[in-house]
Amino acid sequence: MPETKDPGTNQIHLSIVVPVYNEEDNVRLLYQRIHDACEPLGQRYEVVFADDGSRDRTFEVLTGIHEQDPRVKVVRFRKNYGQTAAMAAGFEYAKGAIIISMDGDLQNDPSDIPLLLAKLDEGYDVVCGWRKNRQDKLISRRFPSVIANWIIGRVTGVRIHDNGCSLKAYRGYVIKNVDLYGETHRFIPAMSTLTGARIAEIVVNHHARRFGKSKYGIGRVWRVMLDIITVKMLAGFAARPAVWFGILSLPFIFGGLFALSWASLQFLGIRSDKWITTSTTAFLFLFLGGHLLSLAIIGELFLKTGDYSPKGMLNPTIKEL
Repeated sequence: MPETKDPGTNQIHLSIVVPVYNEEDNVRLLYQRIHDACEPLGQRYEVVFADDGSRDRTFEVLTGIHEQDPRVKVVRFRKNYGQTAAMAAGFEYAKGAIIISMDGDLQNDPSDIPLLLAKLDEGYDVVCGWRKNRQDKLISRRFPSVIANWIIGRVTGVRIHDNGCSLKAYRGYVIKNVDLYGETHRFIPAMSTLTGARIAEIVVNHHARRFGKSKYGIGRVWRVMLDIITVKMLAGFAARPAVWFGILSLPFIFGGLFALSWASLQFLGIRSDKWITTSTTAFLFLFLGGHLLSLAIIGELFLKTGDYSPKGMLNPTIKEL
């Protein structure tokens, strides 16, 4: 990426972060639409494209846009790491007090940016877009999304309609204090609750894809399920590891005690030929339960004596940069 001169960086009010992968036909039109939506705001802004190792001409097109408009910045990965990594890189490089994320496939509408900002000004820290009239395939995209959003809401307690919508607005200090990895970009609202963020949701436009093809399908469902477990652990037990591991240990401990009692009865004559197998099962369950309790103690010691500190607690009194 060519060097750019950007005096007054600290004065940037708005950053638009767009992760892209093989979107050579979309990025120029998307840039123009972002420009048309942001210019009337009268605020200093930048557009950060995070190229996730595109194998087409996406980076060349973005470089040409940057040469025409230095407000456009390009972060490029050497290979494809996934949307979450690209989005995290864009957030890291963004300098705006307010950051808006969106997809690079033209399905999100930049004309919704003023609506997101207006909702943010009502005192919220994160404003999520809701693709109420979603223009995607029913079986492979919309139906799995409905189920996933319901599960995410039930598990995390943050019940919004559309966790997967990339069109969101954040206060910069909030999103920069959220650790993103794996495929956790769709869990940003839930993970933002670790910082005490206030979350709102508004209906946004959604368009059918015009160029290229979707990078997602129904095959990603199992990864989403694993990430739900991770996010639940982080959101609910990051500061209480003893509770997390203690709850996990209970079924093994109770199962072991029950099996041990049954083995005792077998040994006394009810089923004398089976007590060895039952007692072995009992000790295995009790060992697993004790192992989890040991992890609980280690986790508590690490939390109390180590240098762990939830990012959201670093500046709990800050309201606005």
